[in-house]
Amino acid sequence: MNTKAKPGSVLKGLRLANGWTLAEVSRRTGLPVSTLSKVENDKMSLSYDKLARISRGLEIDIGQLFSLEVAPPLSLVTGRRSINRAGEGRMIDTETYESIYTATDLLNKRFVPIVVEVHARSVSEFSEMIRHAGEEYTYVLEGTIELHTDLYAPVTLEAGDSIYFDSGMGHIYLAAGPGPCRVLSICSGDESQLIAASGGQDASLPVEPGSLQSETLKPLKRADRRRAGNS
Repeated sequence: MNTKAKPGSVLKGLRLANGWTLAEVSRRTGLPVSTLSKVENDKMSLSYDKLARISRGLEIDIGQLFSLEVAPPLSLVTGRRSINRAGEGRMIDTETYESIYTATDLLNKRFVPIVVEVHARSVSEFSEMIRHAGEEYTYVLEGTIELHTDLYAPVTLEAGDSIYFDSGMGHIYLAAGPGPCRVLSICSGDESQLIAASGGQDASLPVEPGSLQSETLKPLKRADRRRAGNS
């Protein structure tokens, strides 16, 4: 008996196996969430163009969409874990933020945890607001933070306060109090895209002296930052 391949079922199996939402697949492929939902429920057939976009976006062979074996979803308990001791992590340093990306040894994370020390104290220190796909949750660990967005009035957050927002909305954090101002930000989305969106560089990687990158992203010394904050 011949069994007809169902690309929609294969797509759904791949999505669940990788822990992706429909929104994430939409971001990767450029296809609307409504279209992907109809495809998964066999309410819409896939043209070659859509098949090719899914293949490229999910980085799979197009023939895999016609496989009769649907990838099983991952178990809710996978046993993965990552321990970061104090001061450990991938440091990304700019003149406005000093960010430590933790759990960098885990691939395909569903969210990216970042500890950020905010140095910027004026909107003018940014060439443009930061924006990236997904959502962001921020908890103030120390000091006072002022969050500016392109849709809402600025909001002041003290230690212990938190905020959850759509990170596709332009946003920047400013230090609004004396002393260190640090937050824990948990972002959905790809880690490399988050780093690119912040305009950061890996502080552990050498940069050629005199290059444009070394001049524009050269981190301030802590003493200089304190003086700037007190001026």
